[in-house]
Amino acid sequence: VQLVESGGGLVQPGESLRLSCKASGFAFSSYSLSWYRQAPGKEREFVARITSAGGVTNYADSVKGRFTISRDNAKNTVYLQMNSLKFEDTAVYYCSRLWPNAYWGQGTQVTVSS
Repeated sequence: VQLVESGGGLVQPGESLRLSCKASGFAFSSYSLSWYRQAPGKEREFVARITSAGGVTNYADSVKGRFTISRDNAKNTVYLQMNSLKFEDTAVYYCSRLWPNAYWGQGTQVTVSS
């Protein structure tokens, strides 16, 4: 199982970024995928989750209405569209498959700074 994130970068408050996570080594369309993030000095926290067919999504309250998780099962890729970014969104963002075994990507840095 391999999960490779990309798309992070440095943006100003109010701007947007789209993260991608390319998966391999398992039947991608059969599994729910999630995004988590970890800010400096803080614990890793849940951001968003999408079910295998993409029919159900869940979000942390802190990103609801600003972030959108989606997936393209034909491309084995899950996305996180992040709009109206805030300083407090600065973190390393991780893609994960948590069941039945937990797998994590290496993370991609998102920095929101003026």
